[in-house]
Amino acid sequence: MPVWRALASRLSIVPLVALPVLAGCGKSAAPAAPAAPAPAEVGVVVARAGEVGVLTELPGRTEASRVAQVRARVAGILQKQLFREGSDVKPGQPLFRIDDAPYRAALASAQAALARAEANLLQTRAQAERYKPLAEAKAVSEQDYIAAQAAFKQSEADVAAGKAALQTAQINLGYAAVNAPIGGRIGRALVTEGALVGQGEATQLAVIQQIDPLYVNFTQSAAEVLRLRAAIAAGRFKRAGDTGAAPVRVLLEDGSTYPLPGKLLFSDLTVDAGTGQITLRAELPNPKGALLPGLYVRVQLEQAQASNAIVLPQQAVQRSSDGDRVFVVAPDGKVAPRPVKVSLGQERQWVVLEGLQGGEQVVVDGFQKIRPNATVKPVPWGAAASAAPAASAASR
Repeated sequence: MPVWRALASRLSIVPLVALPVLAGCGKSAAPAAPAAPAPAEVGVVVARAGEVGVLTELPGRTEASRVAQVRARVAGILQKQLFREGSDVKPGQPLFRIDDAPYRAALASAQAALARAEANLLQTRAQAERYKPLAEAKAVSEQDYIAAQAAFKQSEADVAAGKAALQTAQINLGYAAVNAPIGGRIGRALVTEGALVGQGEATQLAVIQQIDPLYVNFTQSAAEVLRLRAAIAAGRFKRAGDTGAAPVRVLLEDGSTYPLPGKLLFSDLTVDAGTGQITLRAELPNPKGALLPGLYVRVQLEQAQASNAIVLPQQAVQRSSDGDRVFVVAPDGKVAPRPVKVSLGQERQWVVLEGLQGGEQVVVDGFQKIRPNATVKPVPWGAAASAAPAASAASR
């Protein structure tokens, strides 16, 4: 066979063999359709309506319930300090002793003057009694009888003055021992032993403050008070503490809550013209003396109760300058924002007053997974929180 015929036959066979191979390559290169992503899981709570106390958080300062300035009521040299600074003292406990020698001498002088007046009274009484029948018999002049009666009355007055002087001397002698007027915690001594006190003025020696119970003074805007009263009058709220004083909780500067609850004592009847605030006072038990006067605190006051409110965790409410909102999951899994009106509730939760209905699912966790018009898979908030650590451990 000629060479050119052999080459032609080979060239005619090659395309026929290559076609099936190219066809097979075309089938394997076709792209597969992407699978739809699974809905993201978000933690939700179910809104349940009920009666909830509405709290108002206000700034305040603590104050001693009783304060007594211990002063020297008589003049003299301070001889002895009888207490330990910063300790608790009882009513009537001796605190200082002032040199009482001058007052003991004054007391002895007053006793002697009283004795002299009483002796003179005996003499004038006897003379007046002796002159009475003589005057009736005209044996003495009427002028002598009147003089005897006057001397008797003057002697009675002298005895009364002597008794008053004796009592004054006893009081002054008692003031030489300075006792605690009230019970409480005493501060530092303001004078030292050997100092002359009470000379011309009642020298302040120390200060006693009763800190159990402790007062908390705080202020509230008059506008807020009026709005709250209007809401109570309209029936949206009912007044808290109808059977007693409204309860009060105190938050300390470090963010912790003081464990013992207090009670509201009163609210002032006038509004401060400069600030528009009303002053309120609460009483707080302080048996261990843990709180001191002058502390800055935050006061949570339950002034009203909402009868059809919903309590949500704080992280469920998104707060901004445009207002408050929550994300609600519909039955079909769609998430939508919802504007709400909230107030502070118990355990630092939010009380939703308007915008939610009982039974709705509110997103608490997983906000970063929410997209516009997205569909999510709601799971109970507690279950979502507990599943997260397990999932992270499994990924390792």
